[in-house]
Amino acid sequence: MTKREIITPEGRHALYEQHAYSAAIKSGDLLFVSGQVGSLPDGKPEPDFALQVELAFANLQATLKAAGCTLNDIVDVTTFHTDPQNQFDTILAIKQKIFPSAPYPNWTAIGVNWLAGFDFEIKVIARIPATS
Repeated sequence: MTKREIITPEGRHALYEQHAYSAAIKSGDLLFVSGQVGSLPDGKPEPDFALQVELAFANLQATLKAAGCTLNDIVDVTTFHTDPQNQFDTILAIKQKIFPSAPYPNWTAIGVNWLAGFDFEIKVIARIPATS
């Protein structure tokens, strides 16, 4: 049986403690990252939507880094949107900055009606690079 290892990035403990979940779980050579949101250090949402999306990606990168991964290690992405029709152009512009060229990860976008006060959430599965 593969042992699970909890991954927690620096400085984001308030949100995880408040809601009792792990930022990510390392299992074998895979990293399963919980939904990352544009939370400020106190766990509250960034009110500006574009900044909230950028902060969600920054929080994602911090979680990946804590596990020894980068954006290039992402295999699968799932995003959740409270108002996809009105938010998608902003998200695509930010996504283009984050993933500027192929190969792109798989991506599934889901419209939802509640994200605990947030308007965007991103969860990923990444392959952990082999260490030499």
